[in-house]
Amino acid sequence: MNRKLFFAGVVAAIAAAAPASAQVTIDMSEVTCKQFAEFDPDTKAFVGNWLRGYLSATKNLSTIDSRYVKRNTEKVQAYCKKKPNESLLTAGEKIGR
Repeated sequence: MNRKLFFAGVVAAIAAAAPASAQVTIDMSEVTCKQFAEFDPDTKAFVGNWLRGYLSATKNLSTIDSRYVKRNTEKVQAYCKKKPNESLLTAGEKIGR
């Protein structure tokens, strides 16, 4: 009986140590405007910040003005409503400042 209890304890400890959720990897070059439009507000804000950083890096800029992040995210949303099949990165490049 002691062995069974010990074995059950080991199994429970291993199960508790397992990660609760797996990491998710997103290839941003494959995200369309339609998919972006379907994101919840928090995800849109996160992606907007990421997009601003990405576009700044492509222009070799080391600063980000937070005023433009929100404005450009809203502009990208408006652009994406008109062209839902366009790539989000393409939309960001066309709209971004």
